[in-house]
Amino acid sequence: MANVDKAFGLRPVGNLTGRVSGGQYGYQIADNQSGAIFQGDLVTIYDGYVIKYDPASHATAVGVFNGCFYIDPTSGKPTYKNYYPGSVNITAGTIQADVIDDPNQLFVVQADDSVTQANIGKNADNTTTAGSTVTGVSGEELDASSIAKTAALTLKIVGVEAVPGNDLGSANVDVIVKINQHMYGNVTAGEGA
Repeated sequence: MANVDKAFGLRPVGNLTGRVSGGQYGYQIADNQSGAIFQGDLVTIYDGYVIKYDPASHATAVGVFNGCFYIDPTSGKPTYKNYYPGSVNITAGTIQADVIDDPNQLFVVQADDSVTQANIGKNADNTTTAGSTVTGVSGEELDASSIAKTAALTLKIVGVEAVPGNDLGSANVDVIVKINQHMYGNVTAGEGA
């Protein structure tokens, strides 16, 4: 049976230390920053602010975006969204971003093609596909064509999600990953850009 092709970005599922998964910390998004960031997108820090992570442009990720809070500049009302729509020109306060940033956090992510048992333990990059402005959920996936033993790749494949109908070896399999190039893991150069 074929796996369902429905990307959802990275979703927390556990932690290598045995702690409760999904712990998050507050960061800031720059006022009027362009470009949407969706729930489940990998993010990094650039010039002190959270931006969407792109493996072609950034060295390390700080974690996974899980929503944001700001005072809506039009209505003046406190607003929580599971995605940042981009170009929010705030007039009061700051744009607070919730980021799941524990370097030991495990995530489930859909691969854009097949992953085999031989790929467990290898690394891969993520795709930077846009998410949905209707659901606020990410469209990012694990880029199966990038799977290799290369240390500089973004994600480490830890295993396959053990749920019925998730077929390892078929396209769009859901795999368990850890952020391999994490800003708070080992020694890094600092900000991710």
